[in-house]
Amino acid sequence: MRKRVVITGLGVAAPNAVGIAPFLEAIQSGRSGIAFQQNLADLKFSCQIGGIPPVTEAIKRHYFTELQLRQLNSSGIIYGVIAGMEAWQNAGLPIAGDEPDWDSGIVFGTGILGIDKFRESIYKVDEGQVRRLGSTVVVQTMTSGVSAYLGGIIGCGNQLTANSSACATGTEALLLGYERIANGQAKRVLAGSCSDHGPYIWGGFDAMRVMPYQFNDSPERASRPLSATASGFVPGSGAGALVLESLESALERNAVIYAEVLGGHLNSGGQRGGGSMTAPNSFAVKRCIQQAMTAANVQPEAIDLIDGHLTATIKDSAEVNAWCDALGRKGADFPYINSLKSMVGHCLSAAGSIECVAAVLELQHGFVYPSINCEDVHPDIAALIAPEKIPHELIRKDINMIAKANFGFGDVNACVILSKFQL
Repeated sequence: MRKRVVITGLGVAAPNAVGIAPFLEAIQSGRSGIAFQQNLADLKFSCQIGGIPPVTEAIKRHYFTELQLRQLNSSGIIYGVIAGMEAWQNAGLPIAGDEPDWDSGIVFGTGILGIDKFRESIYKVDEGQVRRLGSTVVVQTMTSGVSAYLGGIIGCGNQLTANSSACATGTEALLLGYERIANGQAKRVLAGSCSDHGPYIWGGFDAMRVMPYQFNDSPERASRPLSATASGFVPGSGAGALVLESLESALERNAVIYAEVLGGHLNSGGQRGGGSMTAPNSFAVKRCIQQAMTAANVQPEAIDLIDGHLTATIKDSAEVNAWCDALGRKGADFPYINSLKSMVGHCLSAAGSIECVAAVLELQHGFVYPSINCEDVHPDIAALIAPEKIPHELIRKDINMIAKANFGFGDVNACVILSKFQL
């Protein structure tokens, strides 16, 4: 018998805020975290803006020891540990003593980790200074580096792993953790994802010309999902984390329950039927959404809000069309739909987890955050859904069920159904 899975902890390091309380205020007020980045201009990037979490030295020292900070040059690990530890503490969970916590695991994904540490190491090796690399290069650059750091701090003794599925990574991590708990293999899982920031991560996208260059002087206006004047995604970075827990475990320890994970689905379009390495197969997207609802045992009319992938590229219209087809809902019957990327940019492998945290906050506090910069809704989207279903300002409203999806390079898809908890 499958177990019910709930969310009992949240943590975030996003471009517009670090920490759940300031992040909640930021998304409710529609505050952008996108800023001009001088180093991108110096390196002759076309897009010279990006979203970087405002992590201070004081915040670092709250989560890392002085020894851990020595030679630490992996922004993804910094963001991941901050978000992961905030979520663990937010859940009211203890740090393991001498014995590992056999009931708790970690699934924390990423795309490329420690790119600046790689660069530093490559220069030293090429200069014949291999003995000066230090002892932490490997753990700062291996894909499971964040899981390893968090596992050591918390003392988790269940599965400790990392997943990597491009922009679908964070939502996939949540679903992998959900399955482990639902199947009775763990009582709780810290699920999340992170992404480094900077030119060595973002350069390839600038070369592909999928990032905007018209807004270098007005960064906060640059990320424009659902808009007729959208001209590409703004790069972002950071981490999000959620503590997933079996309902019986959460009730046993009288934990605060923020939401319930009803189910979800993962699939790939196989780079067929119009799908490619960089574009989704629209039928596979539709199938992923429908299979997620089937797994969650919910009907399309029960969805109150869609937290979309919606990157501010030419694919936004196709995504909305896929949602319409999957739900069988259009016009004024369509649910509300928003995109956190309007405020934080596209945080790549961290996108899904940061956006899942935002979705849970909407359920918990009863609101729909604004999708900023889309006053000029794309005409193809306006022809599909009523414009008022895209909130330009905060809407205070009870939200009972959210469909959250992300789609990534490699034609991979992830969709999860989140609901307000009811015993």
